[in-house]
Formats: sequence, C-alpha cells, structure tokens
Amino acid sequence: MSEANKSMVVGASPEGASDAPSAARAVREMFTSIAPRYDLLNHVLSFNVDRLWWRRAASTFRHILANNSARVLDLCCGTGDMTFALRREAGKSAQILGADFSHAMLQRALEKSENGRPSAPGWIEADALNLPFPEAYFDLVTSAFGFRNLADYDAGLREIARVLKPGRECGILDFGEPKGLMGSLYRFYFKQVLPRVGTMISGVRGPYAYLPASVERFPDPEEMLARMRRAGFTEAAWTPYTFGIAGLYRGRK
Repeated sequence: MSEANKSMVVGASPEGASDAPSAARAVREMFTSIAPRYDLLNHVLSFNVDRLWWRRAASTFRHILANNSARVLDLCCGTGDMTFALRREAGKSAQILGADFSHAMLQRALEKSENGRPSAPGWIEADALNLPFPEAYFDLVTSAFGFRNLADYDAGLREIARVLKPGRECGILDFGEPKGLMGSLYRFYFKQVLPRVGTMISGVRGPYAYLPASVERFPDPEEMLARMRRAGFTEAAWTPYTFGIAGLYRGRK
C-alpha cells in the first residue's frame, strides 16, 4: 500500500468487514479463536525475539514505573506478556492493569498471573476505543502489537490521550516494514512462511493470513507520528527494533 493511501486508512479492516463495528467483531473473533495457542505461536514465529521487544519497551518507561503511586494501563494486552514486563519494572505498589476486549485472551492472562500475589497485574475486559476510566487517570498507557488491530487508529490515540494525565506518556509497540535486503527477507517470511506455520500450529487460517495484511495496512512511522501529534502528543518519536521489524512509538500528552 502506498504512503498516500496509508494516510487515508481509518483502522484495521479484516476480510469481510464493511465498517468499524464489523471490523472490531472480526478482530475479536480471530483472537478468540487462537487464544489457546497464542503464546506458543508468538514465541515460535518470532524466534523468541518478542520477549526482548517487550522487555526493552517496558524498560524505556522505568522512570514512570519506578514510582510506587504510578497507574499504568496496557491496552489490547492479549495474554498479558507486555503487562507482565511492565509489572517487573514497576514499583511494588504501582497499579498495573491489562485491558482487552477478547474474554478468551484475558482468561489466558489471568491463568498466567499467579492469582493471590499482591503485585500481580489486574485485568479488565474493555474496548480500547471506549475505556471505562475518567480523564487524566493514568501515568502511562502502552499497547504491544494490538493497536494495529483497532478499527479506528485516530480514535484510539484520542482515547489514550483522554485517560492520560497531562505530561505523562504513551508507548505503542508494533510491527513495521524494514527496508532493503532485510525488508525483502522479512516480507517473504511474513507473507509466505508465517501464515502457513501459524495455520498449521493453531489449526485456524484466518488470523495468520490477516497478520501480514494488517502490518502492510498500518501507517508508516512518519504518518503514525503525525497522527499522534494531531491527537495531542508532543515529543512523538519512533525507535526501531531489530532492523525495523518492530518499533516503539512514544509520545507525551
């Protein structure tokens, strides 16, 4: 997809979706279908590099997380790997919440959270475009590999800005499209190998055919940073991870 076309993209558009509500339903159904093997597939398909990305992203916000009174929200948390990475970096009394609109994904996160530990993250079933929190509530809002699946990217950024305290930060970790030889190898793996392996292990075709299409559709870094600025974020910046296969977007409200 050309950069000009990407600038006009509203949000995710799974096959068969005709509007934002149907796109949201399709995304929820896809992630519900792969929840039982989601963690295994993430680690296998990324060669375990995903663990490093989560840790690196979490450590970027150590200056906020170290505050025992910090309130932190991890959006589109899936089975909670980014949420757990934030918890490891946070002060003991910091409030860490993972939010997702897929009940099946949250069930997996809850199973992994070692119930009963005082410092375990909390979990809430919620729509990232309509969060059940007051304005200026959180010190940090993150999202790892989930923001790309929102039916409306700009609305998602505005909702993040709404629940953030003034002067506080957001971090969005998501896939990119590297350039050059690495980009050619990456595209071959992402479009030819990954969908086949993902389908074979999960037994479900749709999500792993959708994944490369969703990355190709997602705004390029400059376009994404422009959207962040329009939503009210200053100091917007993008840091590439692993040759640009992934990257962290940061912004301050």
